[in-house]
Amino acid sequence: MTVVTAERITTADQAVRIATELAEAFAAGAAERDHSRRLPHEELDQLSASGLLAITVPAEFGGADLPPSVVADVVRILAAADPNIAQVPHSHFVYLNLLRLAGTRTQQRDYFGKVLTGARIANAQSERSGATVAEIATVLRPVGAVGAQRFVVEGTKFYCTGSLFADVLAVLARLDDPQDISGVSPGEYVAFVPALEPGVRIVDDWDALGQRTTGSGTVEFDAVEVGREQLVSRASAVNAPTGYGAFAQLLHAAIDAGIARGALAAAAEFVRTRSRPWFEAEVARAADDPLVVQRFGELAVAVAAAEATLIVAGAAVDAAIRPGADAAGKNPVADEAAQSTQARPDGDGAHASIAVATAKILADRAANEVSAAIFEVGGTRSAAAEHRLDHFWRNARTHTLHDPVRWKYQHIGRALLHNRPPPLHGVI
Repeated sequence: MTVVTAERITTADQAVRIATELAEAFAAGAAERDHSRRLPHEELDQLSASGLLAITVPAEFGGADLPPSVVADVVRILAAADPNIAQVPHSHFVYLNLLRLAGTRTQQRDYFGKVLTGARIANAQSERSGATVAEIATVLRPVGAVGAQRFVVEGTKFYCTGSLFADVLAVLARLDDPQDISGVSPGEYVAFVPALEPGVRIVDDWDALGQRTTGSGTVEFDAVEVGREQLVSRASAVNAPTGYGAFAQLLHAAIDAGIARGALAAAAEFVRTRSRPWFEAEVARAADDPLVVQRFGELAVAVAAAEATLIVAGAAVDAAIRPGADAAGKNPVADEAAQSTQARPDGDGAHASIAVATAKILADRAANEVSAAIFEVGGTRSAAAEHRLDHFWRNARTHTLHDPVRWKYQHIGRALLHNRPPPLHGVI
């Protein structure tokens, strides 16, 4: 288990302040870590020790119980500094939410307690073997006589972000038990497996062009034994309008919005300090070229729009996940933002998904546009490898592939034209 002494965060202001302090420290080495693919073990230990990874633990279990909007703000702040570090705890927060929605009291007490002392959870969810990402081949197989409550996990997972840094792996597996040996209903379960459990093999083989230090490689499970107490059914969280998928997507949008903000800041600094003006502008500094100024205005608007819709989406997810909760600990968002004029099918969960889809589209667009525009506004010398400015674009291009925004447009359009709520599959 991660050996740290974790602080206890109690308020949103404290969480944002600590995230800002860590982001300043993480930014200093982000480009070089990316270039040399130095995995951020020390930085993630600092993140664990800060208490930020426990901010969603419910108050009854000793946590701050901060809402999704605050988590998104924390992730956005970290992503502006180092989107690799910001993406690592994405699944950590998502599976804490699964435990909150679908875990037993014993499971909640156990895993929330571990997280409060600094433990990190990573995903082992996606596979390459199926015709689509939705097909799960990893199996839970019951062992023993009828009524036995032990299972083995068999399968191989890919894109397991954070697995190299994890204490616990959240493994998505399918239980097919035609003879009803276990007495457990068939379906998809998440098995919470210690990362050092016998039969678990974590492979450092992530080789994407961006997000290079997220530890998103392969994890193999060879007859890994788990007990019934380690299994949480996904059905009650995913197949109901709980906001489960909206929360997960909100954090992805926060990462993209953070990349956009970080890229914009880097571009402005480069133009102010290193770029030469184009001779036709007849100015002494590149920053005074009216066409460069115009372009920065356009980029700033794109980033501001992404951040604004992220705030609106965060308020909508807060309402879906914590219906009736007061505003204590939330980001200060006007009530009308949560009740925005976007298409709203019946139900807070559906509204949250549509609001997040909107935020994801704008964050995706801003991250890719601004990170590419660094070179447009910076000029030829901005492409020199020594400046490491390419990591913004590579990170944006890689992370925004996570789920296609073209389907976000579809769900928004259907909600508006047909009053049709988005599907309940956990990724909208």
